[in-house]
Amino acid sequence: MKIAVTAAGPSTSATVDPRFGRCAYFLLVESDDGSFEAVENAGGAQGGGAGIQAARLVAQRGAKVVLTGSVGPNAYQALEAAGVEVVVGCSGTALQAIELFQSGQLRAATGPNAASHAGTGATR
Repeated sequence: MKIAVTAAGPSTSATVDPRFGRCAYFLLVESDDGSFEAVENAGGAQGGGAGIQAARLVAQRGAKVVLTGSVGPNAYQALEAAGVEVVVGCSGTALQAIELFQSGQLRAATGPNAASHAGTGATR
């Protein structure tokens, strides 16, 4: 299963980026063997729609789960529609978050945990 982790850098030792739509990188990790691909989040600097674009990116790359700090309502809805499970409240390194998820210590969210446009510092 492919797990997408929001990360501040392009390695599993990078900290989990608390922002889904405006994270620096997505680490796309194969849970079977631990191999991963780091994908820079080009939409993070967008004025609007960053969460939806990020949701599209991870879904198109085959992620079944997203591990992140927070996710807004538009991104959550887009991920849910694509069949991607969302786990919020993650912190520490990307590797630590993956290990916690794989050991069953992290559970899927039942909704967003951030307001619209929270990653920009503005809310609607």
